[in-house]
Amino acid sequence: MRFSSVIGQADVKHRLKAMVRDERLSHALLLLGREGSGGLPVAIAFAQYLCCDRVTGRNTTKIQAAPASLFGEPEAPAEAEKTVSLPDDSCGTCPSCVKAAGLMHPDIHFTFPTISRKPGSPSLSNDFAAEWREFIKLHPYGNDFDWLQSIGAENKQGNITAAECNEIVRVLNLKSFEQGYKIHILWMPEYLGTEGNKLLKLIEEPPPNTLFLLVAQDDARILATILSRTQLIRIPPLVTEDLAAALTERTGVTDQQAMATAVLAEGNYREALSILQHNEEDWQSMTRDWFNAILKGGPVAQVKWVEEIAKHGREKQKQFLLYVNHLLAQSIRLRSLGDRAPVMQESERDFAGRLNKMATLAQQQAMVDELDSAAYQVERNANGKILFLALSIRFWHIIRDNSLILVE
Repeated sequence: MRFSSVIGQADVKHRLKAMVRDERLSHALLLLGREGSGGLPVAIAFAQYLCCDRVTGRNTTKIQAAPASLFGEPEAPAEAEKTVSLPDDSCGTCPSCVKAAGLMHPDIHFTFPTISRKPGSPSLSNDFAAEWREFIKLHPYGNDFDWLQSIGAENKQGNITAAECNEIVRVLNLKSFEQGYKIHILWMPEYLGTEGNKLLKLIEEPPPNTLFLLVAQDDARILATILSRTQLIRIPPLVTEDLAAALTERTGVTDQQAMATAVLAEGNYREALSILQHNEEDWQSMTRDWFNAILKGGPVAQVKWVEEIAKHGREKQKQFLLYVNHLLAQSIRLRSLGDRAPVMQESERDFAGRLNKMATLAQQQAMVDELDSAAYQVERNANGKILFLALSIRFWHIIRDNSLILVE
């Protein structure tokens, strides 16, 4: 994967290349960014860049002063040494790039959450190498839930085991195959328990030309001992314009539809693709029915609405929660900025205005927190009926003192 294949993140790419150019590359980088922002594609593209023959071959090319003449002429003045600048991207065609693009470069290693194939047997990333290559090919912006489901985890808990940590130590203490960097990409270090302490000495004092690239979403879930030994590189959410351009180029949707989807996805390419898959759904009508059931219909209407939403699959349920969260965010922007609020559809502006009349800022924030928690539970196979009924009851308690029925 080349840098040109990574959506946006121009500042991150520039910083990484500057580290190489200035010979200030740390031996352990933590690429920290939320889901769908592109942390893993950035890491893979950077690894290919470091292994590219064109990059490594032009790192310190210099022009030397001319030698003295054999026939007594004055010596030519020495020219100042010139260093050829590094290319902006890997070439994509040299043997190293071809192997890196296929995730088969012998000096680029991967660790990721896995499950045990057989009860009692150690779980190693190498056992899932073929599945990993296919996953990156189809879902480079996927999350850990997508990955675990793709290998049939279902309700099994993913893990990065002590056996995997021992394998990392063993592999990185070997010599590199191509006399360059040995690179280890550790995706989702959040899955490392105390067994991650086995890696501390290796991360702190690695063999020469060894680079750790840790790709994470939540630094609060990473061992503090590992965090303290890495240099942080933040991966921000994708810029709306970059996300919209990528959707237009990669999915063929219209510019208008791409921009509307990018705004709703809020910098998350994975969510943007999911929204496009379910763009036929009338989320706004469903949201209106829900709030009316909560505020006007009572328990019977709430149960009826919950029965309907429970018929949808887990992904649609999550998209619905994302949309309601988006509406609340629009309401907060409208409340805070008024006429200076970002452009939004007229129907959304009207709905956002009604939400502002229905709930205070503190109440809206409480609802956002509940929606975030519910989305997390949906991803982890929570029972839809129980979850949405409980969420309806919580919303009723949050807004019962200041209610406005959301009619068309």
